[in-house]
Amino acid sequence: MSLTPKENNIPLSKFESMLKTNSVYFFDSAEFEEIIHYYLDSGKNSLAKKAIALGLKQHPNSITLKLLKAELLIFESKTKEATLLLKELQAIEPTNEEIYVQQANIFSKNDEHEKAITSLKIALAYTDDEADILALIGMEYLFLNNFDEARFHFAKCLEVDFEDYSSLYNVIYCFDMEGKHTEAITYLTKYIDEDPYSEVAWHQLGRQYFILENYKDALRAFDYAVLIDEHFVGAYLEKAKTLEQLNKYEEAIENYKETLKLDDPTSFVFLRIGECYEKIDNVKFAIEYYKKAVHEDPLLDKGWMAVTNLSLKEKRYSKALFYVKKAIEIDDQNPLYWRKYAEINLKLNYFEEAVTAFEKCILLQDFDISIWVGLSDVLCFLGEFEDALKNLLKAKSFFHDFAEIEYRLSGLYFKFNNSHKGKIHLINALTIDFEYHTVIKELFPEVYKMKEVKDIITQYKKTSL
Repeated sequence: MSLTPKENNIPLSKFESMLKTNSVYFFDSAEFEEIIHYYLDSGKNSLAKKAIALGLKQHPNSITLKLLKAELLIFESKTKEATLLLKELQAIEPTNEEIYVQQANIFSKNDEHEKAITSLKIALAYTDDEADILALIGMEYLFLNNFDEARFHFAKCLEVDFEDYSSLYNVIYCFDMEGKHTEAITYLTKYIDEDPYSEVAWHQLGRQYFILENYKDALRAFDYAVLIDEHFVGAYLEKAKTLEQLNKYEEAIENYKETLKLDDPTSFVFLRIGECYEKIDNVKFAIEYYKKAVHEDPLLDKGWMAVTNLSLKEKRYSKALFYVKKAIEIDDQNPLYWRKYAEINLKLNYFEEAVTAFEKCILLQDFDISIWVGLSDVLCFLGEFEDALKNLLKAKSFFHDFAEIEYRLSGLYFKFNNSHKGKIHLINALTIDFEYHTVIKELFPEVYKMKEVKDIITQYKKTSL
């Protein structure tokens, strides 16, 4: 039953007046039903309970009021009481489909979905409203991850009511969950043949083509959706995303902006517009829309990172640092943010902060070789050679036979006057990648000038020719 506005509901006003004055008025059972449904739909369960109690006092034999009582008991998880009441009602009126619907509701709450389906199939035999029961059966099959049966029942709903878009969405959801996108396209195409002006069907068809990366057909479908309903925000969004895939960024921007005219602005749309402007090298507008995104949602870490990356690209390092800190405040467990933080601090010569960032990456299980190497290079620059060596030895446990690590270990061991280990790592490094040996000259110039180091490099060069 649809919710009736309170001001237009005379029985409801009369009932609430009665509660305030402690008077007792008479209502027929249909009026009680309307009052109870209003309170249930409004989430005012305590008032619904009062209405049920009074209703059953005045109409003790009303099956409908007792069913409403059972519904409320189920909602309050009083399933034993509800089950007993439903059994009593079933004995009195065994062909009342609502009894079996409520029994199914109890089974479903207890995760007994097969039993719920059995009850609903009994209800289906007695109901005049097949679509509602078929939809409930479909939902139970969804709980069981039986997408074939779920889809079958939702499709049956559409046979009863062709414009039941909720069931149409559920049919397509079942295809999606099974990865049957080609079959979904076939189903939607047949549906559109019967109703070519269904903007929902065109929209869903476009989604399927998009998933299959058939962007031209996806665009055509979304075009039809917005032609049929020029206020269809979801279709404009999907159309814009498709245009991005086709590298038509100016048109994508136009469609994203169309959604801003039709609905409240969202950080997602501002972010997408910003990215489109960035793709066409319009930095000014890209930054403007990124800032709008984080203004709309200050907790949008992706927005802060977008403006961080653009500021970094424009060599505005201080601003980039400010923005990346915002992203880290929101999500300090994202190693990619700490990587970016390290990169920006290095640009600003804030080496201690860069060390902190690299170490945070490692704590967060980001074991990319660039992290280990970056950390060791900064530690060396700061003169913390022992820490650099410890870091590289840890890195070696993850990366065997990597020239980036071997050359650095060699340089450090020579620096610590451990020629034996220095030679071993130098020969390993030269074997892996001879051309990379210039890294020693960059990081350890005094080691590179050592005669024994030069001799090893020269000798290896001769033997490798």
